[in-house]
Amino acid sequence: MSKVIKIKRGLDIRLKGSAEKVFRATHLPDRFAVKPPDFKGITPKVLVKPGQEVKAGEPILLDKVHPGIIWVSPVAGIVDSVNRGERRKLLDVVIQRTGSDDFVSFETGDVATMDEARVRELIMLSGLWPAIVERPYGVLANPTVTPRDIFISGFDTAPLAPDIDFLLQGQKKGFMTGVEALKKLTSGRVYISLPEGYDDEGLLQGVSGVEYTYFRGPHPAGLVGVQIHHLAPINKGEVVWTISPQHVARIGNTLLQGRADTRWVVALTGAGLKETGYYQTIMGANIDGLVENNRADQEIENRVISGNVLSGTKINPENFIGYFDSHLSVIPEGNQYELFGWALPGYKKFTNSRAFLSALNQNREWNLDTNLKGGQRAFVVSGQYEKVLPMDILPVYLLKAILAEDFDRMEQLGIYEVIEEDLALCEFVCTSKTDVQEILRRGLDLVRKELS
Repeated sequence: MSKVIKIKRGLDIRLKGSAEKVFRATHLPDRFAVKPPDFKGITPKVLVKPGQEVKAGEPILLDKVHPGIIWVSPVAGIVDSVNRGERRKLLDVVIQRTGSDDFVSFETGDVATMDEARVRELIMLSGLWPAIVERPYGVLANPTVTPRDIFISGFDTAPLAPDIDFLLQGQKKGFMTGVEALKKLTSGRVYISLPEGYDDEGLLQGVSGVEYTYFRGPHPAGLVGVQIHHLAPINKGEVVWTISPQHVARIGNTLLQGRADTRWVVALTGAGLKETGYYQTIMGANIDGLVENNRADQEIENRVISGNVLSGTKINPENFIGYFDSHLSVIPEGNQYELFGWALPGYKKFTNSRAFLSALNQNREWNLDTNLKGGQRAFVVSGQYEKVLPMDILPVYLLKAILAEDFDRMEQLGIYEVIEEDLALCEFVCTSKTDVQEILRRGLDLVRKELS
């Protein structure tokens, strides 16, 4: 085994409702969507109109800044609607599936014999380029840049996170081909991070020419940002790319079969469900019916989150799965008033500060809701953030520098190393109920705009 990096700071939140390791069904609804808000740093242009027929893999959006970056229709069907929000912000393009198997195909070949330009061209042509995220800033990768390194996190430590190997069952060849393609896009290394004790015969093992590293410790050990920090931190002027294993497999499958792989596996998780498990579906699937018919208690209002409970996006039952989200979390909505909640001993309340008696048994599984458990107030310097952030930065001072729009201090305090998910635990434990992730995104956008 390669080196093991031990993460000591962090917090595991064990929630009820983790996904049972079984494929329940294939979820093929009538409606699918591509959602530009899933992607940071883009200016989308719509290429289709309502009522227009499209094939699977046909371009429906492009980025005005880099017109070669396209988004394709996940299914063959008819454009149902192009929806916009305030100030005409593009929210989504909805495709009505017709059941046809028409798809766009293209010539491919042996990845081993392709040069960097051809690999880049095919990934962009197939509409899979948006799967690659650039750091710093956590934006869509710039196709004109050669990254210093590429990082892939092969495990997820977030609450209710799915098992990566189970998600990728039967896709080892696609994953290995995808990694081979990514190796051609960087002049540096491709890093794959795995949990300590990972099976030597595991699906993510065995790719030559990459650097494997093993991590041990609580969440956020599985976050790629934490792994970058401990393996090869980002300095000013450097660019690295990150991509999830399921998207790597999609790239590999696409290059093997000559058509865009739009398949997706999602884990359905959370205490609000009668039945958890894994579902095979297609990118951008509508979740109507997937959650509503599976509620554990019809009397309790639930919140559906695309992604994990710390950094995911709240959606309603008519919405669509996020582009980067491999699971849906369904937990009770925190809309019940709790009389004297702060004064009770708290046998059944989760605590990170040992404020309640439940601290004596923190290894249990919790049924947490979305209640804020307090009110917003000014920053309280308590050292809570540092206890759950295994990175050598000062998060409170970084957030204050962002609020003051002090660019020099932001750089000195490590803004290039983090995106929202990296500080999600800080927001969870925050005594002041500060919107940490929202503030950080504001700072990342400010710095990016200033330096562009």
